[in-house]
Amino acid sequence: MRTLADLIRRRKDPESRALRALARANRTLPAKHRPDEALQLVCDLARSLTGAEYAALAITDDQDNTEGFVVSGVDAATLRRLKTPPQGHGPLGSLRYDGRPVRFEHVEDHAQAFGFPSNHPEMQKLIGVAIWAGGEVRGALYVTDRRDGRMFDDHDERLLLTLANHASKIVETDWY
Repeated sequence: MRTLADLIRRRKDPESRALRALARANRTLPAKHRPDEALQLVCDLARSLTGAEYAALAITDDQDNTEGFVVSGVDAATLRRLKTPPQGHGPLGSLRYDGRPVRFEHVEDHAQAFGFPSNHPEMQKLIGVAIWAGGEVRGALYVTDRRDGRMFDDHDERLLLTLANHASKIVETDWY
């Protein structure tokens, strides 16, 4: 049985929490797996560990076009109705250019927001971090709308940075 002190300590160390979850989840992957399967695992963990409604992980090519995209929390029917994966030109665009995490309480109020594509799930709160490969931003990991309604915080950002670092290794090693 976990004590309150154990729970507080786990909450204060998001990197360890993320690494432990990755170690457990990686054991579920078959020995021979595709990179998108490993990236899906990262996306699912991002959603679960932050308590988000949705999570997405996008990989971009050297022209900044999305070439890989996995989601968590979006049902298959909604995903099929989306014509193309998001291209990251709105609020996530700055993350792709400077690699710095982004956090929004009302994503639609962002200066570069121009509305969601048709059939896109509604989202308000967002936090996103860069995925790096070869010294360049080559994607993003982001989560939206915590199920408890609270804003994403520094703990969530550190958790996502740890998961994105793992995703970066997958991209560098197995994607390109």
